[in-house]
Amino acid sequence: MEKFPSYLCLTDLLDQDLSAYEYFQTLSPETQTTLRREDGCIGTLDELQARVANMQASGLVE
Repeated sequence: MEKFPSYLCLTDLLDQDLSAYEYFQTLSPETQTTLRREDGCIGTLDELQARVANMQASGLVE
């Protein structure tokens, strides 16, 4: 199983991973802003998707 690289922060992830960038662009501006405030804790596309799912489940974003 191939392991994908983990980036230092969301900004690095979005700069280096086209799939993560494309996914991020589909999110609402509110969700994007919330994620950017948490910049240091998301380093993979899986982490990004999991964080969005958690935010949606807890009602933080739609």
